[in-house]
This record gives sequence, structure tokens and C-alpha cells, in this order.
Amino acid sequence: MAKHPGTAPTADSARPGIIEDLGDALALKGDWTLPHYSALKRRTLASRDLASEKSLDLDQIGRLDTAGASLIVRLAGPETVLEALARTSLPEAQRALLRLVAESDVKPAGDNEPRQGLIHMLALIGERMSRLGRQHWLLAGFMGQTLATLFAIFPRPGRWRVTSFVAAVHDTGLNALPIVALLTFLVGAVVAFLGATVLENFGATIYTVNLVAFSFLREFGVLLAAILLAGRTASSFTAHIGAMKVNEELDAIRTLGLSPVELLVVPRVLALMVSLPILTFVGMMSGIVGGGLVCVLTLDIPLTQFVAIIHRDIALQHFVTGMSKAPVFAFLIAVIGCLEGFKVSGSARSVGEHTTSSVVQSIFMVILLDSIAALFFMEMGW
Repeated sequence: MAKHPGTAPTADSARPGIIEDLGDALALKGDWTLPHYSALKRRTLASRDLASEKSLDLDQIGRLDTAGASLIVRLAGPETVLEALARTSLPEAQRALLRLVAESDVKPAGDNEPRQGLIHMLALIGERMSRLGRQHWLLAGFMGQTLATLFAIFPRPGRWRVTSFVAAVHDTGLNALPIVALLTFLVGAVVAFLGATVLENFGATIYTVNLVAFSFLREFGVLLAAILLAGRTASSFTAHIGAMKVNEELDAIRTLGLSPVELLVVPRVLALMVSLPILTFVGMMSGIVGGGLVCVLTLDIPLTQFVAIIHRDIALQHFVTGMSKAPVFAFLIAVIGCLEGFKVSGSARSVGEHTTSSVVQSIFMVILLDSIAALFFMEMGW
């Protein structure tokens, strides 16, 4: 009589399992338990070729534990074991054990088949597009939540977080001024060198001034400042909020009945919307100064003539066009950085992954919106 699975065999009742060939089936007899594992393993390895062509008879199994069940599944395969269980008279506990081991070893259909190249590529593209769609849908919802919170606290000065706002302006604006000024100055010098090299072939070196002024007032000033803030500030927002989530500080804020969006997101968004226009203006001026220095030292264009050409040929609308992009870019960078911080799952690795994601997303969105804005302004004639 079969006993409860896993029961340790006694000295007078232990019957090591055997495999008997009945012609059209293999009958498993005796105890298939851990004390007989070595002998059972040798017998299953010797009988695997027979088991691949025959059915199993499990009715004469004595005791059974997980070690024996795994050898039975290895002997005949999970599909054959599941078929044999459908017609066996084993006790329910032993059937459940065999079924559990067999089902855990069953691989989903198609796993062993190589995926076709085109099908795999289309499936991968579909998966990425679906993930991108969900991500942008979540971003749109978070932007709406941020705007709703902003409009809710705007008429209530008592709820303004002035200290957090000033600290964020200092961190995102004042501390970023040197790197923005230096980078745009060097880029301005490079643009002037390249412009002079190309325009010299047409005898139009003087138009290097127009090239530098147009490029920095309309595009480079705001774009370089926004990309620097995307790498510097968006990552900082994500890491800070992500660390708070890992330390369960966000849960504490919610427990106190406070809104994390109001406390953490709104001050950062407003601070960046103040800082980026200032940095954009500094970037424009630094780039023009860098280009002007090259023009004065290399192209023999006097400083007075450089300033006169800008005053005469460069309209104010180019400056306004570039500055109008800054608040939009700032809002997107801040929202993306904060959202990725809220998406941290609770580990240091997750903080790193979402920090990287916030930088990539911010830079991508800045360049995408700048391209759309450039096409729009060109069509409008602005």
C-alpha cells in the first residue's frame, strides 16, 4: 500500500524502484525516493531510449518524493508523464506531486523553435512602440496633474513653497551658469571658424557675423542650454526623488496627507522655467562673444563693424523666437525628470536606470520639439 509522499523508508519496507519493460509500456515499481536516488538515476539513464517510444505505467509505484518525481519526468519527459497521470490509480497526493514537477518542466509551445527574423523584428518593433506609447501616455497624464496642482495653489500664496523654489533656482540656474557660458562661447568660436572657412570660397567672409548671430539667437543658445540642463538637472531631479522613494519618504509624505507633486514637483518646474530663459540669454551672448572674438582676431573684422552688422541685419524677432522656446523646454525637462523619479521601483539599480532614462528622454524631447518649432517658424515666416 502506498504511503504518504516523502515518508522516509524503514529498513524492512524499503523497496528501491525498478523499471520493467512490458513491451508496449514501461512499468515503474517500488519506492522512488531520495535514499535510492543514485541507483534510480543509473536505471533511468539506461532506460531513456526505451521511454521515448513507450507509454508509462505508474500504478505500481510505492513511495514517492520530489527527487523520484524529477527522475521520472527526466526519464519519459513531462508530456508522457502527464498523459500517464490521466489513467493511473496512484493516490491523489502522489499524482499532485508528479503533476507539479511535470508542469514545471513543460516549456511553452514554440520556445524550442527558432523565431523567424522578419517576424521577430516586427514583434520587437511592436513591443517597443507599445512601450513608447504607454510611456508618453503616462507623461501626458503627469503633465496634466502638475498643471492642475499648479493652478490649484497659484491663488493661495500660503501654499507656495518659496524656500524650495529659491533653492531649486540656485541649483539649476546659478550653479549652471559657468558651464553654459563656457560651452556656448566655445561653440560660437567653432561656428565662426567653420563659417569663415566655407564663406571664404565665395568671398563672403563678412557674413560669418550673420551666421553666428542667427544661429545662436534662434537655435544654439536655447538648444545647448536645454541639453545641458537635461543632462545636469533632469538627472538630479530623478536621483533625488528616486532616493526619497527608496527611503520611503514619499510614503511618509502621503501618510501626512500632503501631496508629493505640490511639495516636490511644482517648485522644481517653476524654478527650471525661471532658470532656463536666463541661461538661454547667457548662452546667446556667450556664443556671439565667442564668434565675435574669432572674427576680430582671425578675420580682421573690427569690433565696431561686428556690432554694427548685428544691429543692422539681425531683427529682434530672432531673439524672441529663441527665448520663446526656453519655458517650454524647461517645463518638459522638469516634468520628465520628476516623473522618472516617481517611477523608481525601490532599489539602487532602479535609481540608476531611471536617471539614465530621464536624461535620454529629456534630450530627445528637446531636440524633437526644437525641430518642430523650427519648421513652424519657417512656414510662418518668423
